Amino acid sequence: MRDELNAVGRKGFDYLIVGAGFAGSVLAERLAAGLGKRVLLVDRRPHIGGNAYDHYNDDGILVHRYGPHIFHTNAPRIVEYLSRFTEWRPYEHRVLAEVDGQQVPIPINLTTLNRLYGLDLDEAGAERFLASRAEPVADIRTSEDVVINQIGRELYEKFFRGYTRKQWGLDPSQLDKSVTSRVPTRTNADDRYFGDSFQMMPLHGYTRMFEKMLDHPNIKVMVNTDFKEIRDEVQYDHLVYCGPIDEYFGYCYGKLPYRSLRFQHETVDRERFQPVAVVNYPAEDVPYTRITEYKHLTGQQHHKTSLTYEYPSAEGDPYYPIPRPENAELYKRYQALADATPGVTFLGRLGTYRYYNMDQVVGQALALYKRIEEAEHPQAEVELEEPLARQAT
Repeated sequence: MRDELNAVGRKGFDYLIVGAGFAGSVLAERLAAGLGKRVLLVDRRPHIGGNAYDHYNDDGILVHRYGPHIFHTNAPRIVEYLSRFTEWRPYEHRVLAEVDGQQVPIPINLTTLNRLYGLDLDEAGAERFLASRAEPVADIRTSEDVVINQIGRELYEKFFRGYTRKQWGLDPSQLDKSVTSRVPTRTNADDRYFGDSFQMMPLHGYTRMFEKMLDHPNIKVMVNTDFKEIRDEVQYDHLVYCGPIDEYFGYCYGKLPYRSLRFQHETVDRERFQPVAVVNYPAEDVPYTRITEYKHLTGQQHHKTSLTYEYPSAEGDPYYPIPRPENAELYKRYQALADATPGVTFLGRLGTYRYYNMDQVVGQALALYKRIEEAEHPQAEVELEEPLARQAT
């Protein structure tokens, strides 16, 4: 590795970016293609794509190594940007939950209520039903407060309490309201998990999209590469760090708490295993939280099918920042260190200790690029506006 770095590092790089997921890869592409910068992109994992990495398994089925990644957004600019590197396959995500011995739609909707309770409600009836069960909470602070305020304790117990306790290792009453606020409740029969205007999957998978994104002569990619091992071996002007911010500072204030996941991948000798891509298991006596079947996501035709069982864990790779006030305060201490560290920018989920969707990470990287671009070419926007104004007149 040292010889390889010496060969390319004599003139150095404009940017060293740590982490080849969405944040690092999008910024690398923009800096290289938009500003002609020389970028070294490194990742300690043996692949690009971060948690969105997908690959064909031994049976030839396209799977997501780190659990299902469903692309959805309401931002046309993010779709336009990513469409430079992929075509799309239409896909609307639907999830079922195993509750009371049957599989019903989650988020809770009209169909969920009618099936669970043997009713024949219409939309107005569903609104009245939920209103009659809701238990108003004056000061909504926790994830428990959010759900009980909307739909009452019984549905909270059936769908949310056990799942949340497994996923986070904490009771919903101990978690910030943002966790369950992400899941809506509907009184119509809309059974889509997301309501975004753009819901599609990369036609040939995420990894192919990342490969095209990073296919630029100004970008050098090194996987199986730990930043700590090369930081003194290569010359660069600016560092963009998409890894855990507490790790960068040697955990000097203690570790930021994360939840991790253990993935159990299986292939079964049948065409279909379950009716939708993801089935949730809220009951606490079931050790996993959900089962994913990837062929629903990819549309692949195959006589076998591949599944992933997800087991939440306190140990392992950091996936989900745990949203509690004391954790936010600890992050602020690290953020103050980051603000006082010249020549380094922190980016992405791990670098900013935020739970972002994929489109939000792309948006964060594009926003950072725009700030860099404007700092280097402050007149560019003015020069662009002038001919447009002349054309309009």
